[in-house]
Amino acid sequence: MAQGEDRSLPEVRARVGALHGITDLARKLHFYDCWAPDYDQDVAALQYRAPRLAVDCLTQASPGLPHTALILDVACGTGLVAAELQAQGVLQLHGVDGSPEMLEQARARGLYQRLSLCTLGQEPLPSPEGTFDAVLMVGALSDGQVPYSAVPELLRVTKPGGLVCLTTRTNPSNLQFKEALEATLDQLEQAGAWECLVAWPVDRWELATSELEVVPSTSANDGFISGIVYLYRKQKVA
Repeated sequence: MAQGEDRSLPEVRARVGALHGITDLARKLHFYDCWAPDYDQDVAALQYRAPRLAVDCLTQASPGLPHTALILDVACGTGLVAAELQAQGVLQLHGVDGSPEMLEQARARGLYQRLSLCTLGQEPLPSPEGTFDAVLMVGALSDGQVPYSAVPELLRVTKPGGLVCLTTRTNPSNLQFKEALEATLDQLEQAGAWECLVAWPVDRWELATSELEVVPSTSANDGFISGIVYLYRKQKVA
């Protein structure tokens, strides 16, 4: 199929399903490189809502977030989160991603002041401690993607009193990861590193890529899977 040609929904589902089956990191990043030119149209076909939901959560919980706030978009992909932030008037954006071609697509949007190649979970974020007013990671925290062990690195680069917004899916194939992620989030809260402001379950997160991902009791969601948005505030230094 020629680049830029619209895919049918079954073709998009098959492509995303193939991604979920890749466990080798180098192969997965290569997949993202090849997917980059068509990524936006494909996730639009899946009615992927996570970028808007995460930005809505961030801005509604912190209505006083200034337009000059410095935001880090981790695993930024093609810049879908940046587009949502700009629509809310937030303009100071940095992004990181592990795929060079995804970063090229993000660069073409012209919304980021800085973009960096970084594979979180394999290397630290390229920023000093306490740099950002808010850090978002949308869509990358799930089984076979960025490991939950990388969460403290997000916290490290957040300013004291700053915000960290995360998402994950809650469909059956990701439940074990979600439980481990939430254990990590809770441990950080119990240690006094941050406090939870929001844990927002969302039913119609995106269209499932297979019938196995849809919980039978929620079949009324017409093939959608669910997800959750978390928002934390980093504790200020005593």
